[in-house]
Amino acid sequence: MPIKVQNELPARAILESENIFVMDEKRALSQDIRPLQLLILNLMPIKEETELQILRALSNTPLQVDCTFLMLSTYVSKNTSASHLNKFYVYFDEIKQHKYDGMIITGAPVELMEFEQVDYWEELKTIMEWSDTHVHSTLHICWGAQAGLYYHYGIPKYKREKKLNGVYRHKVLHHKVPLVRGLDDYVMCPHSRYTEVRREDIEKHRELNILAESDEAGVLILVNESGSRIFIQGHPEYDRMTLNNEYYRDLGKGLKPELPCNYYPDDNPENRPVLSWRNLSNTVYANWLNYYVYQTTNYILDEI
Repeated sequence: MPIKVQNELPARAILESENIFVMDEKRALSQDIRPLQLLILNLMPIKEETELQILRALSNTPLQVDCTFLMLSTYVSKNTSASHLNKFYVYFDEIKQHKYDGMIITGAPVELMEFEQVDYWEELKTIMEWSDTHVHSTLHICWGAQAGLYYHYGIPKYKREKKLNGVYRHKVLHHKVPLVRGLDDYVMCPHSRYTEVRREDIEKHRELNILAESDEAGVLILVNESGSRIFIQGHPEYDRMTLNNEYYRDLGKGLKPELPCNYYPDDNPENRPVLSWRNLSNTVYANWLNYYVYQTTNYILDEI
């Protein structure tokens, strides 16, 4: 799938080096098709890293996707340069009159706080409410999934006894649901979180359907009946080295982190981590774009 991005976005050169088709603005304008319009609310601290991960995950269908990155006006990022944000991101007030085929809300490192204590919670609530009338299908990731489930359904999150950190095996349920079509019976997915939502709370809402879960990691994927809201409690978009980088970051902070589970061969951090979740990432993102965005959205965006 050709990903359309701004000509000078740093992630573009990396994606091209990986043989991923990235289309510049000039070429996209010459094609007589309507690209899918995706809005990406990037709440992660290191924006460039998450941009690359998300764009890579979106790159495996023949659809043309035009990505717009959204930042919050009520929170100033401390880990990404102002020049990068000003050049490649927009504020909600700049786009709130527009409509989008799809939206992604990423995770954020604020999970140990109550939702109402998060500085930008009111703005995020506004955006999630707006998405119901301006976005055809919204994909929520990790803390973004917990925030969406809490806001839309009142489903609480719970603090775990210790951090869930590593790559875990999940059983895929309901293979006929398009989002998990093509997946094996069991899939691996990275997790890196201190909190969780629980099956018993989700089951109180009949419109929510759990599609993958793990005995160790809990619920991974769920979707509402219409497919307008999709929630993934893990990080299928993570790169091979993301958990490794987090582990050594925490070591450097003196936090004495445990080794990520099922990640390093022989549990030796000197060994190159095994990449065991790329199929999950490619398939779920491609299925979302195809079945929940492209196949069902209106050709004229204003009719969403």
